[in-house]
Amino acid sequence: MDLVVVGDCNPDVLVVGGDVTPVFGQQEKLVPSMSLVVGGSASITAVAAARLGLSVALVAAVGADPAGQFMLDQLTREGVGTDAVAVRGDLPTGMTVALSHGGDRAILTALGAVGSLTAADVPAALLGRARHVHISSYFLLEDSLGPGLATVMATAQAAGATVSLDTNWDPSGRWGDDRLAAALVQADLLLPNEAEAVRLSGEPDLSAAVSVLTAAGSRVVVKLGARGALCADGSRRHQVSVPPLVPVDATGAGDCFNAGLIAGLLRGLALPEAAALGCAAGALSTRAPGGTGSAPDLRSALALAGAAAVTVPAAGAPAS
Repeated sequence: MDLVVVGDCNPDVLVVGGDVTPVFGQQEKLVPSMSLVVGGSASITAVAAARLGLSVALVAAVGADPAGQFMLDQLTREGVGTDAVAVRGDLPTGMTVALSHGGDRAILTALGAVGSLTAADVPAALLGRARHVHISSYFLLEDSLGPGLATVMATAQAAGATVSLDTNWDPSGRWGDDRLAAALVQADLLLPNEAEAVRLSGEPDLSAAVSVLTAAGSRVVVKLGARGALCADGSRRHQVSVPPLVPVDATGAGDCFNAGLIAGLLRGLALPEAAALGCAAGALSTRAPGGTGSAPDLRSALALAGAAAVTVPAAGAPAS
């Protein structure tokens, strides 16, 4: 097993168009496109990794309802193992409404079963077969998985796996506690975006944020959207970018980036070159609506990654 992804699993109701802002006052508004697609950062990462040729299993929780069955069917169709997806009879499947306009989006999420996943739901035998374990959407699982997450990560590492963590956004605005601190220390690789890196560190700018986050001992790759990614390994810094593409919808681009980066590392690439594959996977995923609508195969991602620019930023300089 190449990759085990732990985190959220829910459909996205994706609304795409030039003006997707709702109008209250019982007014109906027409939009160009609305679709039901694979959602949840962990699920999108798992599907994107499978398309890149990795053998992937997902650990998550859904409800015993049509939305949960939709997710299980879609994941199975993509080749993602779902034996470790818990089905809760007493909870609905989580659901997200994503309003997408070009490179920006607004997200409304009802957690449902997503927030019920605990460390006890993560099979030790599955961790023991994995080359890499990726934890996604920590803040959606903070109260359920959070108390045992550092132990889950340590168990995977003891069996020989490397571990990455993408906290995603914190809807509560608290940005963690001792449980997250323990997980950050345990992680081999932290994968925030720029806004998340600043808030996780408590620092006012990205350069200072990266210094704080790497002090915990993990490597850090910060996703910068269309500007690429900033890699930090100890005191070494590299900025990576690929030629720009015109985006249709950026939903899930960061999750596809994670899949590409992990695929690169498992292929033996150095961190900057793996980040180039991540940038390519993320960029190519924006060509169609939804997180997995245009998640690429390995050949396409490698072709775009081959045109990547890798630079060493000046000390203390902000990512360009």
